[in-house]
Amino acid sequence: MRKKKFYLKKIGQRGNIAVWQVDGGIIRAKVEKEFTNFGQHYRFPFIPEYEFWLDKEADPDERKFFIDHLLAEWRLMRNGRSYNYAIKEADKAEKAERKKAGDATKAINKQGKPDIKKIHKKFINQAGELLIWLIDGRLVRSIFDVDFTEGGHGLVYDFVPKNEIWIDDDLSAKERPFVILHELYERSRMARGLAYNQAHKKASRLEWECRHNEKRLAGNLAKLGFYPAPCPNTLRSLPQG
Repeated sequence: MRKKKFYLKKIGQRGNIAVWQVDGGIIRAKVEKEFTNFGQHYRFPFIPEYEFWLDKEADPDERKFFIDHLLAEWRLMRNGRSYNYAIKEADKAEKAERKKAGDATKAINKQGKPDIKKIHKKFINQAGELLIWLIDGRLVRSIFDVDFTEGGHGLVYDFVPKNEIWIDDDLSAKERPFVILHELYERSRMARGLAYNQAHKKASRLEWECRHNEKRLAGNLAKLGFYPAPCPNTLRSLPQG
């Protein structure tokens, strides 16, 4: 597939580096399933060296954070540093910018602890006893984990309640079912004792297969207990606000 199919629009320039908004959904389906909110050449070689790619966001309010991260990561890797070293240093730069923006105070309760009600945005659905929430991805990245992307569950992230699956609100509505499938399958494998790395690989493989054959998506979600609509009894028991 030609790269131009990924491009949506140019959104900026940092020195000699062009910053592009791209269709991450196509990239994840056709090229690299691990591409998330953004990327640069030394992490994803299919990206031209002097370009930064930012996924299309449902709410493009984190661009500055992502570009600052990419600049740090790109410079370090270009000078021979490993990705593991570069991402740690880039995370520090991104966290500093998020702190300046005051994000950490936006979802803190009177006791000085994160208020989950402010992080929850919309109840999506349920799968058995698991509640699936659309959450404020920006707040999660600013308060809990700067590397949180797409989705997560309580067997990986200790800040996610054990009976919940969180889906990043930056994802397009079209992509959410694939990520829900990934998180449900990954969590089911981990609940049976599989290590995260192995469970993640298996979940990524299943997600990739369903992205290439969407007819398999509904059946695989059904196997994991995913209901097509919220259960009224569940809705009445959900926390309000």
